[in-house]
Amino acid sequence: MLHLIYLIAFTAIAFLAVTNLIRNLFTLSMDSQRHYSKARKPAAKDSSSRSNSLLHPELLDETGKPINEPLLVMRSLTVEDARQQLDALYNSSPGNGNTGKQEEI
Repeated sequence: MLHLIYLIAFTAIAFLAVTNLIRNLFTLSMDSQRHYSKARKPAAKDSSSRSNSLLHPELLDETGKPINEPLLVMRSLTVEDARQQLDALYNSSPGNGNTGKQEEI
């Protein structure tokens, strides 16, 4: 009898899980096909504050205006430059007892 109760309970839970999964997939599909129109700029004085409120705070400068510069600038390194920087870090670390010379064992 106990086996039958477990079977019915887990069947109900599995049915609810699959139903929820299908519902979520349907909702995600509908959201991905939704076309958002661009926000209209009102003719009032506060149009800049409304358009800035749609931006993430990290994309605004101290005065609240959008920044127009790259957020991440990377320079390329050669392998030799990277090795030199890593060696300098290793040699300057406090736990490094030798002065850059390797001891032979």
